[in-house]
Amino acid sequence: MAVLAALGALVGTGLAGAAPAGAAPGGTAVSAGVGYEEFDIPASHGTTHAHVLRVDLDDPRVRVGLLHPGAVASRAPVSVMADARGAVGGVNGDFFNISETQHPGVEATGASVGPVIASGRAWKAAVPNGQRFGPALPPGTTTEDVIGVGVDGRARLDRLALDGSVHTREGRLPLEGLNQYALPEGSVGAFTAEWGSASRVRATCGTDTDRAAPCSTDTYEVTVRDGRVVSAAGTPGSGPVAPGTTVLVGREAGARQLRELSAGEPVTVRHRLVAAASRVPYRFALGGCPVLVGGQPLAGLDARTSAVRTAVGIADGGRHLLLLAVDGAPAYRSGLTVAEVADTMRRLGADDAFSLDGGGSTTLVAREPGAAGVSVRNHPSGGAERPVPNGIGVFSAP
Repeated sequence: MAVLAALGALVGTGLAGAAPAGAAPGGTAVSAGVGYEEFDIPASHGTTHAHVLRVDLDDPRVRVGLLHPGAVASRAPVSVMADARGAVGGVNGDFFNISETQHPGVEATGASVGPVIASGRAWKAAVPNGQRFGPALPPGTTTEDVIGVGVDGRARLDRLALDGSVHTREGRLPLEGLNQYALPEGSVGAFTAEWGSASRVRATCGTDTDRAAPCSTDTYEVTVRDGRVVSAAGTPGSGPVAPGTTVLVGREAGARQLRELSAGEPVTVRHRLVAAASRVPYRFALGGCPVLVGGQPLAGLDARTSAVRTAVGIADGGRHLLLLAVDGAPAYRSGLTVAEVADTMRRLGADDAFSLDGGGSTTLVAREPGAAGVSVRNHPSGGAERPVPNGIGVFSAP
């Protein structure tokens, strides 16, 4: 992948001790179709240090996929997820429900904000915009925005909206949530085995515009197994959802609709994620925030707040990916603004770019030649890897 020529305006001399042991300055091959490099970036708040994985999706030995700990509402370090799934490299993924200080006694689920597709299957849909964790969204973007790779092996930016319904004897109810830590006001959401065992109470807290608003006092939960209602409860529960089972959680108007269901009643739940642009099914997708589209930075990008960042760029019509992580070592922690992330990706040769969770979550891992597992190439700003809900994994056959 010919991106080195685009680095002239960005790359300075690698600083001594800038990266952990094993991450030598300059480009190195990680595996077939995958390369790693690091370099300095003179930014508005001072020099920062970047780590980049270059991924050739045109190479038939290479693919990318979702790194995850086995459930939507669960977290693990990127290195652990990468090694568990045999990835040769990767970065952390979407912003997530990291804390619940505004709702005492409510469990933080660790679930991510945006849609997720893993191995071609829809795992979750997007929370309302006002329930998002992370910096403010640029104008015109939503929590439904994703970066994905289709079954054609091409990467692209898109939006994934939930299309779902609950069919009962009385008629059809709209389904407005799938394995989400926050449901829209007045709605019904579905939780499946992919959710995990975390409490579902958080799904009924906050409002569509205020994440900190109190939890709803009007809730109801119905468990559907093998197409029939088997139990109900006045408050959302916790614990694993068995395969073949769907737990429906309602708040306000949604709760009142669910109270109409009785034990033994037949219920059919349908859901899918619908792409706004691509007709090619996605093999993998996760949420974040677009910052560069068609070679142009989005209007309204923050050019003042500088921080440690993670991002992914798409080049050559989706045939190449650039995975970027800013180093969190004290000497470089000033980082980049979101506007500088877009500019950096453009200079690296990306036409489109997508910002992922940053700060203490920022992690880039890559396998050294001959090593059995990956190593962390950046310095996480918290001093150690932060457990995260998902990431982008790079896989390469020998």
